[in-house]
Amino acid sequence: MKTQFCDGIQRRDMLRLGAASLFGMSISLPDILAARAQAAAAGKPQKDVSLIIVFLQGGLSTIDTWDMKPNAPSEFRGDFSPINTNVPGVQLCEHLPRFSQQMDKAALVRSFGHSNSGHGAADHWILTGYPPAAGFNAGLKPNNQRPSHGSIISKQLGPRGSVPPYVCLPKMHNSGGSSYLGSSCAPFVVEADPNAPDFAVPDLMPPLAISSNRLDRRRALLSQVNRFEQAAEAAVNRNAKALNTFQRKAFDLMTSSATKAAFDITQEPDKLRDEYGRHSLGQSCLMARRLVEAGVRCVLIDHTNWDTHYNNFKVLKNDLLPQLDSAMSTFLRDLYDRGMLDSTLVLVTGEFGRTPRVNQFAGRDHWGPSTSIAMAGGGIRGGNVVGASTEHAEKPAGDPTGPADLAATIYHCLGINPKTEFHTPEGRPVPIVPGEGRVISELFS
Repeated sequence: MKTQFCDGIQRRDMLRLGAASLFGMSISLPDILAARAQAAAAGKPQKDVSLIIVFLQGGLSTIDTWDMKPNAPSEFRGDFSPINTNVPGVQLCEHLPRFSQQMDKAALVRSFGHSNSGHGAADHWILTGYPPAAGFNAGLKPNNQRPSHGSIISKQLGPRGSVPPYVCLPKMHNSGGSSYLGSSCAPFVVEADPNAPDFAVPDLMPPLAISSNRLDRRRALLSQVNRFEQAAEAAVNRNAKALNTFQRKAFDLMTSSATKAAFDITQEPDKLRDEYGRHSLGQSCLMARRLVEAGVRCVLIDHTNWDTHYNNFKVLKNDLLPQLDSAMSTFLRDLYDRGMLDSTLVLVTGEFGRTPRVNQFAGRDHWGPSTSIAMAGGGIRGGNVVGASTEHAEKPAGDPTGPADLAATIYHCLGINPKTEFHTPEGRPVPIVPGEGRVISELFS
């Protein structure tokens, strides 16, 4: 199945289960193992917090969900009514009843916004902290001019054990790449929907039904190919031996019981899977929890399609909001019950909000100047609301916050100095957070 945003770029909701590119580029599992072995491990901060980004691609209508304007004229307030949450004075949309009862675990930033209302450019800004510069090509995969948050976390913190430090699921996000940080910081891409009945993870592990005998035969075949290559390329024999080392590690990872357990979502009780929701968003959130438990430092969940230019209220009520409600309410409760919320930072965001005024098609269009984001865990105070938008949600009221502030806050929660600088291949120093970025301190007070 394919979805298409209004910019004409196609976004795949369901991806093939066969062999696929590991990172959205021509890099294999042995490649990343080799690159990871070369990555510097010095200077790791003392905090040990993971990040899960739930990216609602297309743009969540926050005026209809987290920042409602019930006293505005009908052409602004829309069709939905607010309901009380379990935090006095905080209201959410009536179609988020379960999430409303977990509001004490989450915080909202209602003073958020930026100046770009185009899908690809806004994606890049949210997921890197930097607006794209001249020459940006939204259609590239990846399209990063700057490293994504996950890649910076991978660079600074490195892996925990054998699992990759940074994972994208159920597919690669165009702005989820590593840019000049290289392959050692690129995400491992699941390339499969955890909600699919035959879910398996290409390139990381074989389908669970493949026997160890078949893997042994593949290992033997690979050895024959490698002997031929070594004989033909004696001049690069040292590199060939190194490659073999990482190929062996790749097989070890594929046959690791710990790795199989992390990606085998069928180990979860049916009741819990039902509570998360038997849809891509719910099962991706459950998979993200399993990956963080196994040691993954950052998971980027890419969920489409929130681009509600047409029939905004019908699509939200009947499709998107029930999925968001079941997934996020169970996700926060599950993390809390397992004692994982303090060590897991959860971010829920789209690339922008939707227009305050309802259009002629009962929809809302792109709106970068004002949106809201939700955050939970990682030291953030639950039940907290930071800032506000104006009476029609046209822009932030008072002191605005934006993608650079979000980046600084993420790194602060994970124990990474927001003033850290990296160097491009040309030697140019680049800070991980733009100069104007500040930690949103109100989230912690």
